[in-house]
Amino acid sequence: MNLQIEIEKEEDGRWIAEVPSLPGALVYGQTYEEAIAHVKALALRILADRIENGEEVSQILNVFAVVS
Repeated sequence: MNLQIEIEKEEDGRWIAEVPSLPGALVYGQTYEEAIAHVKALALRILADRIENGEEVSQILNVFAVVS
């Protein structure tokens, strides 16, 4: 899994970070590091929500191995 983060500085000094492959994964931060941390956390929440709702999450297909 490799989710690309795009980040840029706004004119007002805030940083905006997003994961383009995940609609809704867009955050602002006061610092570069804060924006990245927040967008990573939001991306994980979005993926978890999709899993809980039975949606296929192609971004993490090879993360889990179920054994019985």
